[in-house]
Amino acid sequence: MLAKLLAAFILIPLIEFILLVEMAARTSFATTFLVVVATGILGSFLARREGLQAWKRFHLAMNQGRVPSEEIQDGLMIVFAGALLLTPGLLTDAVGFLLLIPQGRGVIRGFVLSRYKNQVDFKMSSSHGFQMHTQSENQHQTPHPLDRHDAIDVEVVRKKDS
Repeated sequence: MLAKLLAAFILIPLIEFILLVEMAARTSFATTFLVVVATGILGSFLARREGLQAWKRFHLAMNQGRVPSEEIQDGLMIVFAGALLLTPGLLTDAVGFLLLIPQGRGVIRGFVLSRYKNQVDFKMSSSHGFQMHTQSENQHQTPHPLDRHDAIDVEVVRKKDS
């Protein structure tokens, strides 16, 4: 894992640099500079807008008594998108804009969930005896009507790395 992270921190800036130099050679330095500045400004505007919408959806979910898991995921992806868009580069901008589009976040969410769904095991219980155990594709639960004021304990167990 550390090797992959180290490679990403070395390769991504190198690829970004090569792409920016190539773009400047094919167009001009001024055009390349304007593209970098414009994507940063547009990205910060879009990140703020999408972030506010995610924040509203988060509060709506909480007011409806739902666990806002998708809204939290969206918020994290939007923050990450903002960081990518503030970083000069064409590749990071493309990924950043993908994360700002709701459909793009859905694609990324599906990819991440499909990749890690067999590596996490959830065990939940409440003060009224409700228990739910979710492990990979086998889901079995003993339903019990929960009051919104019940305490729920959640234990997330990470399985060994694949």
